[in-house]
Amino acid sequence: MTPLNRNQIAWRAAQDIWDGAYVNLGVGIPSLIPDYIPKDREVVLQAEVGIIGMGPTPKPDAVDPDIFNASTQPTSFVPGGSTFDHTDSFLMIRGGHLDIAMLGAFEVSEKGDLANWNTGDPATAPSVGGAMDLAVGAKAIRVLMEHTTKDGKPRILKQCRYPLTAAHCVKAIYTSLAVIDVTPRGLVVRETIPDLDFAQLQAVTEAKLTLSPDWRVIEAPAIAVTV
Repeated sequence: MTPLNRNQIAWRAAQDIWDGAYVNLGVGIPSLIPDYIPKDREVVLQAEVGIIGMGPTPKPDAVDPDIFNASTQPTSFVPGGSTFDHTDSFLMIRGGHLDIAMLGAFEVSEKGDLANWNTGDPATAPSVGGAMDLAVGAKAIRVLMEHTTKDGKPRILKQCRYPLTAAHCVKAIYTSLAVIDVTPRGLVVRETIPDLDFAQLQAVTEAKLTLSPDWRVIEAPAIAVTV
């Protein structure tokens, strides 16, 4: 059993973005998504720093130091892409103009509560950014994260232990082990990685899971980790 790496998680989440969607990409794994948008889809990518029309990661000799994403990594524009004032960026977010926000997370609860801005660690500064605005402003919230912490503890919980960013906002979770939908009936496993059985997945997930009737195996391409 080999968990998906960060780039493979981003690839998998990118496959579920529909043609014509306006999508915000948050810090962390979501920032990798521009490299994996299917070629036959026109998806408009937005970053809270004041970019709309983000393109893939530029080649080293094409990096513009003035163009970067929410993770402060170099990015590019597709034709028609532009920059604008930070205030205008949040008008887009708060005004309900985004179809999806792809966000990283520390924890997600079985009810779709999101915790992604503060671990309570006094040695680490909280990172509010636009998290609260995105969690309530976008029409759908999808989370991309490792399934467990570095020491193997669950990150999908019955109830979040860290301070909440927003309650009942997450609709789907893409992890290193599975794709999980947050539904009124609870957490439904839509896909899992090869050679992982349901009992193994439940063992590293605190919240109760249900296997979808149309469950299938994730068939991710081999992708090297870039970040």
